[in-house]
Amino acid sequence: MYGLTRATTTLIAAAVGGLLIWFATQINDKHVGGFWAVYGLIAGAGLLMALSQLLGGWTKWGMPRLSASFLLIAFVPIAIVALWIVLAAEPGNHWFHRHVLSWSGDIHIRGLVNDLKEYVPVFAFGIGLVFGYSFDTTGPRRAAAAPPATTTRRGRLGQRRQVAAPDDGRSSADEPMTRERVAADGEVPASERDRVRTR
Repeated sequence: MYGLTRATTTLIAAAVGGLLIWFATQINDKHVGGFWAVYGLIAGAGLLMALSQLLGGWTKWGMPRLSASFLLIAFVPIAIVALWIVLAAEPGNHWFHRHVLSWSGDIHIRGLVNDLKEYVPVFAFGIGLVFGYSFDTTGPRRAAAAPPATTTRRGRLGQRRQVAAPDDGRSSADEPMTRERVAADGEVPASERDRVRTR
């Protein structure tokens, strides 16, 4: 059942993601608004693929939550690099576009950035995919284990004493030991005769 559920959600997400990418092909990306609409849809397709694994039972059907450590350690650096490439490919001559190209020249990666601009859809899809991986679940809540049954242990001279306190409020330490009862009463109780040895 688990494999079937995961396979089904993956198939549905792939179908919806493919539809989003098809919508993106219908938009003119030669101006800034269309450019961000196209790559926003492609990033949405990547996000859907990651969430399909979460919703398909990959993390045992727990309550989804955002993993702050994954977000900071993995997503933020990946998003910065990918957005750097996307901004470098942005049409027109806007502030971010100009500065990214200028900073790329300053740190001598302008040629690398120009080469990677050909694959902007991959970077956009990757942003959505890795952001989806930032979500995790804690797993299903488990019922608390029942407390262990009260056990007994043998005291000196074979007397059985309760580990838990009796209901009348007295502790087992208040009850006399077998040897003390023998000394006080002068005779061994019938229940103790087989087990008690007197010297």
